[in-house]
Amino acid sequence: MSAPLFLVGSLPAGDSWRLDGPEGHHAATVQRLRVGEELILADGQGSTATAVVQAVGRGTLDLTIASRGYADRRHPLLVVIQGIAKGDRGELAVQAMTEVGVDEIVPWAAARSVVQWRGERGVRAHEKWAATAREAAKQARRAWLPVVAPAASTREAAARATFVLHEEATARLSTVDLPATGEIVLVVGPEGGIAPEELSQFEKAGAIPVRLGDTVLRTSTAGVAALSVLATRLSRW
Repeated sequence: MSAPLFLVGSLPAGDSWRLDGPEGHHAATVQRLRVGEELILADGQGSTATAVVQAVGRGTLDLTIASRGYADRRHPLLVVIQGIAKGDRGELAVQAMTEVGVDEIVPWAAARSVVQWRGERGVRAHEKWAATAREAAKQARRAWLPVVAPAASTREAAARATFVLHEEATARLSTVDLPATGEIVLVVGPEGGIAPEELSQFEKAGAIPVRLGDTVLRTSTAGVAALSVLATRLSRW
């Protein structure tokens, strides 16, 4: 089993370091790492350090840095504009998409989104998505932490969209031309789907409607399925 990964604000400059705070508590108390075991420190911006536990305290680990590395960011960037969903479906989508390599997630206040992010509720919901992405990135041993952007309107989403997942589309994501640079931006609708006027707005802005297959996927699974197709086509898998 690969060494566990812990996200820190910045990597240590020297050869020894103490991991404390929430990550130290998780490593020492929850995962119960012991002297001699390895772990990975990451700053979420591509830099990593492999470290060996030298001593275990109450919610802390004293570490020796064994090696350092850097993972280049892959291009094109993979962005998903995710329709805001009710219940835990949004968090499920964020978790799975992070695990398969999404670079940015944009919550979208679609016309058919049952839940709307307003005021304090919106702040809490966004924080929950960001926390879910962070934990999923750690589980997946990702050197790059995906960005969870502020919620976007349809106009803002249309300005970035490359493809729109839609069940009535004739083009397939598995065969359409993909840009070699920049970003690939996928739009995933909420539970009720994308409204006709929204689809029209996306198309007028240049986005291409695409489908994955002959079945209709939930909002919590469509994004991860689409990212899996892209990861295969881009030779990342």
